[in-house]
Amino acid sequence: MQLVHLPAVLVTVFAFALGVSLTIMVYQIISRAKAKTFESDMQRQLEGAKREAENIIRSAQIDAAAETIKKKEQFAEEANKTRAELRETEVRLSKREDTLDRQVELSHQREKALKQQEKEVERRLHNISNKDKQLSVVMAQQKNQLLKITAMNVEDAKNLLLKRLEDECEHEMSSLIQRKLQETTEAAEEKGREIISTAIQRYAAEQTCEVTASTVEIPNDDMKGRIIGREGRNIRAFEKATGVDVIVDDTPGMIVVSGFNPLRREVARLSMERLIQDGRIHPSRIEELIGQTKRDVNQKVLQIGKDAAVEANIRGLSNKVLSLLGSLDFRTSYGQNVLRHSIEVAFLTQVMADELGLDGSIARRAGLLHDIGKAIDHEVEGGHPEIGANYLKRFNESPIVLNAVAGHHGDIPPDNPYTPLVAAADAISASRPGARRETLERYIKRLEKLEDIARGFKGVENAYAIQAGREIRVIVDAESVDDGAAMKVARDIANKIENEMTYPGEIQVTLLREVRCIEYAK
Repeated sequence: MQLVHLPAVLVTVFAFALGVSLTIMVYQIISRAKAKTFESDMQRQLEGAKREAENIIRSAQIDAAAETIKKKEQFAEEANKTRAELRETEVRLSKREDTLDRQVELSHQREKALKQQEKEVERRLHNISNKDKQLSVVMAQQKNQLLKITAMNVEDAKNLLLKRLEDECEHEMSSLIQRKLQETTEAAEEKGREIISTAIQRYAAEQTCEVTASTVEIPNDDMKGRIIGREGRNIRAFEKATGVDVIVDDTPGMIVVSGFNPLRREVARLSMERLIQDGRIHPSRIEELIGQTKRDVNQKVLQIGKDAAVEANIRGLSNKVLSLLGSLDFRTSYGQNVLRHSIEVAFLTQVMADELGLDGSIARRAGLLHDIGKAIDHEVEGGHPEIGANYLKRFNESPIVLNAVAGHHGDIPPDNPYTPLVAAADAISASRPGARRETLERYIKRLEKLEDIARGFKGVENAYAIQAGREIRVIVDAESVDDGAAMKVARDIANKIENEMTYPGEIQVTLLREVRCIEYAK
């Protein structure tokens, strides 16, 4: 069996050896083919790289040549620019040289002129020196001749000359002093008018309150008989307790209470109203109710005084002083309420004091208390300035306030700047339109009529009466009234006011023509 299978093994070995040999041969053939292919590829790549390198070198050479040409052009341009600047610099230097040459020439000419002027000055100085010597000789001769003529020595002549010079200086000094004094007086008057005008413009108040009697309404005429009483005992008891006169006449629905003292009149009025409301009208009830009313009125007067002090911002006043101050609310002077007048004087005095750099609080205090003597002048003899000052001394008021109270009517000379201010404010408050001589209603109607007259002209948009009716401000339409027509409108308004109204002093017509342009940026 081994012999049988031996040829098969050999065949297998031979076949394997043959396969290996063929494989090696194929591998070698393939390797040679690959090597040839690789060599051919390498050769092609080398040739391509050489061509690319040659292209790069050629391109670099071209770029280098272009850059060289560009640099040459830039260099040539810069060189030309530098040559142009050098030429300009050379031209400027040449001009400067010409200028320097001219200046040097001018300097030489000036130097020659100066030398000539120096020679001329020396010559003139020499001539002046000679003339001075001649003048001294002549003056000495004239002096000797003058002394011989006047029979005076040098000292007497000098004294006479000085005396004449002194007289001339005194005359000029007197003229100068008089002129300066006149200018100072005019400036002071102008400043005073300005301060007073400012004070008037910055303060205004309702003033007028004309009261001569008080009226009490009654529900029916039968009440009049009850007020009179049996055989007039009720009305006599009432008049005795209040100190006023009760007038019961045929006037329906009211009775009149008339009295000298405004406080008594107020007590009587309130007492009568309470009696009418109470209904029990007999002498004992009248005395009881009047006593209660007096206490209520005194408390009301004290509260009015406190309110006035708070309004004027015055502190530290005694209750007695405040009561007197409150009682001024029931007194009038030529139709003007005295308490409102005192408050107005306080503020006017402060305004003027502030304008002059003085203490406004002291000015207000002096102005508020200046008429306090009017509250008791019917009980004490003397004028109200003296009465008020003496009364305030009890409460340790400052000497400034006492002098202002006592001297605001010129009874005593002022010793401080506040007294003239109080006097001026008192005059302003008493004399301004609307304070006295006319009722508040008439004053308001006069202002309204003044505005209505101005508004009645064509082209007038609005009109305002200011400065207590002393000026009317008129605003016109700028489109319908030109500059020329504005003057005519103002003159026509002034003429119409003169023809149709009655007023104290003068009224200033101020016409305003304004052009107002408005645009919107969107």
